[in-house]
Formats: sequence, structure tokens, C-alpha cells
Amino acid sequence: MRASRLLALLITLQVQGRVSARALAERFEVSKRTIYRDVDELSAAGVPVYAEHGVHGGFQLASGWTSQLTGMTPDEIEASLFAALPGPAAELGMTVTATTARLKLMAAGSPAAGGESLRISGRFHFDATPWHRRAAAPAHELRAVAQAVWENRRLEIRYESWAKTTTRIVEPVGLVLKAGAWYFVCLRNGRAAIFKVANVREATLLTERFRRPASFDLALAWTESVASFESALKRGRATLRIQPQALPRVDLLDTAMAEPILAAAPDSEGVRVAVVPIETVAHAATSLFGFGSEIEVLEPVELRIELARRAALLHSLYAIDLAQCVQPQFCGSIE
Repeated sequence: MRASRLLALLITLQVQGRVSARALAERFEVSKRTIYRDVDELSAAGVPVYAEHGVHGGFQLASGWTSQLTGMTPDEIEASLFAALPGPAAELGMTVTATTARLKLMAAGSPAAGGESLRISGRFHFDATPWHRRAAAPAHELRAVAQAVWENRRLEIRYESWAKTTTRIVEPVGLVLKAGAWYFVCLRNGRAAIFKVANVREATLLTERFRRPASFDLALAWTESVASFESALKRGRATLRIQPQALPRVDLLDTAMAEPILAAAPDSEGVRVAVVPIETVAHAATSLFGFGSEIEVLEPVELRIELARRAALLHSLYAIDLAQCVQPQFCGSIE
């Protein structure tokens, strides 16, 4: 346990630079006194750790000192993060590098560890493409965006949003792969802004660099931005009556609508009434139309009218066929 903590402490200092004793103690769930003893032990082992006092002080390694796996180049170390994800590695242009890194990592371990790695890769596969969808072609400008993220370089982009196409200079601080689509996060006035790589029509990598905030947390910024975006969209409410026959297909709705439906208590006949958030009347009508009479909108009345309008249009489209279907042998079974 102590050896694992010492190794983790060394890697933390190598990756993050200066870190306070309090932050290290909280991360490893030990006391500050234990951290001081661990640092002393690392120093006794020849690791050049030194302390800097003051408000912004902490422990850090001597400048230029690193501990690397033998034979691993910086590019291979970066690529090793994608070694288990061949799809993203290929889209970022790191297929060969990631494969080489994976082989070197296996070679660095014991023969048993290498065999275990092969066993795992032969039994687990990651596929981010949803059912009934083909994997999207990698965005043309993905590698330029990725390079800007790696090198903290400003990027001039021509970006096409739903409203208009604009040209702007951005400072990309992170890449996110969500449901098979790439997004990049930029900071504007200290707040995260999300852009879809597929919407970038042109990208020019600039020579000017920017300072990436040391405290920036990509995962946290992404989670907060997505939550804010989704809550801003779903400001409306709809009251639904759900027949039990609809429940097996409720997962076709988005999570915000499905969860209240599944949480609602059924009556003696299995019917549920739930209040769900919606974006717009048109969006909600599109989501609910395929359920037919299995889900009835009680309110708002605007949504009821929109569903009735769509049903009328569909009826008018097929009314002639229905009128001609006077004998069962001509139209089969209609339910």
C-alpha cells in the first residue's frame, strides 16, 4: 500500500508539477504528516523532490527530472492513452504510434502481464456507434483542433452553427468524444464553450499560444456545460397519460422524459400519469407521435393540437387506401 502511494505521489508530481501538501493529503486520503514522510522517503531514494514555502508553495520535482518507461517516446506516451480505443486513435492520426506504445507497454511488464493484456484485448471491444447507425467519417479538421489542444495554440475557425456561419479565434483546451462525435472545449471570459468539430468548415492553426489554466478540469467543465445546456433547453412541461403497452419502448425517449414516466406510480390498470420536461412543442410531438394512443398528452393544449394536426395529415395521406380496403382479403390484417 505504501509503495503504491509513493509511486502515485511521484507520478502526480511529475505530471502536475508543484502540488501542496494539503492537496496531496486529500488526494491520497492520508494526513499531511504522512505526505511529509513519503516525500522524505522519495528524497532518500534519490528522487529530487524539494519544497517551496508560501501561499502558492508545495512539493515539486527538480526542473527537467523525469522518470520514464525505457524506450517510450513522448508521442508514444500520449498515444498509449488511446491504445485501447483504436477508433479514436485512428481519427487522431495515431494508429501506428498507439499500436507501438501498446506493444512497448506490454514488453515493459512481465510475460504474464503481457499475456493478460492480450487476453483482455481479445475479450473486450469498445464500439461507440449507436445501433442502426454507421460510424461517422472523422471530421476533416479534427487533427488541426487536436494539435491546437496539444500545443496550447490559438485556432482560427470558420464555424457553422444552426443560426449562421462565423469566423472566430478560439483557444481550445480539451477534446471530448461523445456518442461517436468529437467536440472541443474552449474558454471564453473564463467560461467553457463547446463546439462540434464536424461543424468546423475551416481551421487554421495560429503560431500564437495561450496559457491553459492550471486548475482547469476538462471532465468537470464538460459535465457542467452539458447539464446547463440540457436544462436551458427543457424549460417546458407536459403531462402525459401512459398506457402499460408503451413501457417497453419508453427507452426510445430521451432520459429526461423517460425517467419521470418510469418513476410514476401505476394505477390498478397499469396506467401512469407523469409530468415530463420538453424542449418545444414540435420536438415533443416528434418524440411522442410514434407512440400513437399508447401515450396521451393531457396538457399543454398546444401539444395536443400539434399531435392532432400531424395525425390528420397522416390520415389524409392514406385515407384513399383505407377507403379501398373494404374486404379483408385485399388489405390483410389491420389492427
